[in-house]
Amino acid sequence: MRFQTDLIPARLIRRYKRFLADCTLDDGREVTAHCANPGSMMGLAAEGTRIWLEPNDDPKKKLKYGWRLVDHENGHFTGVDTGRANAIVREALTARAIASLAAYETLRAEVKYGANSRVDFLLTRPGLPDAYIEVKSVTLSRTPGLAEFPDSVTARGAKHMADLAEVAAQGHRAVLLYLVQRTDCGRVNLARDIDPAYARAHADATAAGVETLCLGTHITPQGITVAAPLALGAPAR
Repeated sequence: MRFQTDLIPARLIRRYKRFLADCTLDDGREVTAHCANPGSMMGLAAEGTRIWLEPNDDPKKKLKYGWRLVDHENGHFTGVDTGRANAIVREALTARAIASLAAYETLRAEVKYGANSRVDFLLTRPGLPDAYIEVKSVTLSRTPGLAEFPDSVTARGAKHMADLAEVAAQGHRAVLLYLVQRTDCGRVNLARDIDPAYARAHADATAAGVETLCLGTHITPQGITVAAPLALGAPAR
């Protein structure tokens, strides 16, 4: 997934009201950018952080910049726009670039299922069980090399677990897909201390037959694409 316009570098002044970020461009101008991330953004929103913004000239948008990346200034990036996760995964599914899901022929998005929910993607092919896919964007890392989800309490995420478990009980494939929008992590784990209820819901869903798929990403200021699968679970001590 390529960004629609060239990104420009900036320094973060502050993130506030969850969806707003004051930034200083390299030419010294201060601007306010839209932050499309409802989570805590733990470890990603410190004053002075090097970031990348996507400008726009859409008259319908109040803010003329969107915050897209954190630049860790060591060759690694984090994609902070959670709204892009589905677009990244959709591109990969369409290209059949995810091996465990490559056999499917038809893709539909935002299909109603479960208890008043919409699944991110439904994959179908005659002769195969339907595959219901929920995508979660992962950006938290508190231990070098380890990505974690969630970064804040998510009752909605726990509800999705129950919906997926119901789908699995009906004989379909139910897939929880963690898209790790960080290039500095090789494993994924649940942040059980942040949201114990979510961790319990994940365990129950796994016992019910829900699959968990973790995927890394390639990230540059030009775009984000799906990379190799990542292992689930904390590294051995």
